[in-house]
Amino acid sequence: MNSYSKTVTVALTGASGLPYGLALIRELIKAGCRVWVLCSQAAHIVAKQEMGLTLPARAADLELWLSEEYAAAAGQLKAFGREEWFAPVASGSNPADAMVVCPCSMGTLAAIAIGSSDNLIERAADVSIKEQKKLILVPRETPFSAIHLENMLKLARLGVVILPPSPGFYTHPQSIDDMVDFIVARILDQIGVAHQLLPRWGDTA
Repeated sequence: MNSYSKTVTVALTGASGLPYGLALIRELIKAGCRVWVLCSQAAHIVAKQEMGLTLPARAADLELWLSEEYAAAAGQLKAFGREEWFAPVASGSNPADAMVVCPCSMGTLAAIAIGSSDNLIERAADVSIKEQKKLILVPRETPFSAIHLENMLKLARLGVVILPPSPGFYTHPQSIDDMVDFIVARILDQIGVAHQLLPRWGDTA
């Protein structure tokens, strides 16, 4: 029996918006959650292009890098390869409490909508849906086509949370980090993880 408050799967895919996913991992670790990380091949390309960041290609190396970067406790963070079918996320017998695909590419969203399960990210999402666990998709695309919207509506009707990274400005953000934290806060609220990233609406300063 572990002492973690929740187990959350975070999948990083090839849409723009890797800072959201990495900040989410940071906050989950800080909140005492166990984190399972999945990373698509395209996510590595995006990380390099928009952050100048070379993510380790091997799951074991990515696990070590993320654990050191975000000061994870021993065993708190685990990364899995794209075809690591014996990973716990691949089976309904050992699902995470919640899964977040952040950022979520339209290709990944479409694959989840049709239940293709061709890689571990898609299979983990399929497990989340069938086991009625919280699944949050953070689709970073604009404009949305009718195909994108139809896929999102199909998933929303199944109980999937569609959470586009659209930061509000009522908090008077002073930096890109503030805008990233706004979205991460909304994700954490959805999965019931306490945070202090933003003041609550109506709270006095």
